[in-house]
Amino acid sequence: MYNNPYVINGYNSQSNVDRINNQIAELEKMKQQMQQPVVPTNLTQNFQIAPNNHETMKYANSMEEVTKYMVISDTPFFSKDMSVVWIKNTKGEIKTYELNEIVAKDDKDVKIELLMAQIEELKKGIKHNEQSVTNIDEPSEDEEPASISTNTKSSKKSR
Repeated sequence: MYNNPYVINGYNSQSNVDRINNQIAELEKMKQQMQQPVVPTNLTQNFQIAPNNHETMKYANSMEEVTKYMVISDTPFFSKDMSVVWIKNTKGEIKTYELNEIVAKDDKDVKIELLMAQIEELKKGIKHNEQSVTNIDEPSEDEEPASISTNTKSSKKSR
């Protein structure tokens, strides 16, 4: 009975009713504001686009041109014929690389190269055999006959 909020005798309910009425009035006011068309404010958007000096490829004719150019990140410079690449870092250090084109080979090209390599090996073998045949026919003056032994030690055992 003492904890019952509906007890009217010792409790002033008029303040609660006023408070609820004020909240209802605020909600009604908010409802009217939401129903009114929203007038957009005058908004000015300024976009400033930073310059983009990042090209996909930079070309140089010599290393002197690379040294003159200022870079903000590691930047590759290619020669016009694409045979040399210089990479310059922010410290000013330059590394030079030589480029070689890698041509894709199909099965026929690989087989041709294998056969050509085998032909070259056979040619070397033939030349080697011809040289060894001429060496057998003509003994050199430095060679001694194989039948003569050059061992000077006695064949007897010493005690």
